[in-house]
Formats: sequence, C-alpha cells, structure tokens
Amino acid sequence: MINFTQLVLASHNAGKLKELQAMLGDSVQLRSIGEFSTVEPEETGLSFVENAILKARNAARISGLPALADDSGLAVDFLGGAPGIYSARYADGKGDAANNAKLLDALKDVPQAERGAQFVCVLALVRHADDPLPILCEGLWHGRILMAASGEHGFGYDPLFWVPERDCSSAELSPSDKNQISHRARAMDLLRQRLGLK
Repeated sequence: MINFTQLVLASHNAGKLKELQAMLGDSVQLRSIGEFSTVEPEETGLSFVENAILKARNAARISGLPALADDSGLAVDFLGGAPGIYSARYADGKGDAANNAKLLDALKDVPQAERGAQFVCVLALVRHADDPLPILCEGLWHGRILMAASGEHGFGYDPLFWVPERDCSSAELSPSDKNQISHRARAMDLLRQRLGLK
C-alpha cells in the first residue's frame, strides 16, 4: 500500500482531471500538470504503456510530485488496432468530428459483425521521475463501431461506440453511468486497489 495525499495528473484536459478525481475519491488530491508547465511532452512510444510512462515521468520531473498519466484510445479489430495510440490525432489533429468521419469512412463497407472494437486505457503512476517500478493498470471496454453517430454525451469516439451491456452508444450514457463501466473506470478500479483506497 502506498500513501499519497497529492498526485499530479499528466494532462491539461480539465474534463479528464474532473473525471479521474471523481473516480479517485477525496483521499487523494489530483492536480493538473498545467499548474507547473504548459509544454506537452512528445509521445514517442509505440504503445499505450510506453506513452503513459513517458508522460508520468515528465510530469513528475516538472512538478516534483508523484505523477499519474493516462494514455487511452480506440482500437478497432478490422483496422489491426488502429487508430490506437494515434486516436486523438487520427485525422491530423482536426478534432473529434474529423476523427469520427475518418473512422466511418475507413469502415464504410465493413459489416456489423466485423466492427468489433475496444476502448483502451493504461494508467501509469510513478513515485518520482526515475521510479524503476511504475504502477501500471489497464482497462479494456469492448464494443463495436456503429454505422453512424448516436448520442450527445461524452467526447471523442463516444458517439460511434456501441456498448452491448447497455444497448446504446457510449454517448447515450449519462456521465455517471459511463464513469462506472468505461475503460478508464476499469483501469482506475485496479489502481485504487493497488493504492489501498476504499
């Protein structure tokens, strides 16, 4: 069991900070790396694990605090795991709508049965920048890609991701429901166990 009162989150995304803080609970204060630096590290890893560790080490180095990083994305079976680690910049950084349009185009002739996909989240926690033993927790959320967008909630690929256990798209889930079953929630459950949090 490791005790932290503060962690720095290796993200400038206010939505992600709020979501992860809600999942962590009140015993640990999550602070944004934005308090310490506006510079984003270059994500040079070839996997979610490598990029999460890279971001966590960078945040710990800049802040002097233990750091938590999240690297997540969408892996589509038919596309060999793409867009994968490039999910956020799949359409050359033009945003969610462009990413979704590119994905639908890539799958335009693919039947429902072959549109399996999973959201992936890897959380990496380091006690300090040179921590030789990062804590790694992975969450997978299985579903499939719809033929067209559906729903108003969420962000990213949520409108295209069908959630079989809820019989709706991820963007049709309430934020609280999504926070209980998503890839990020599953990874965070594992992290809470590793940290001995109730």
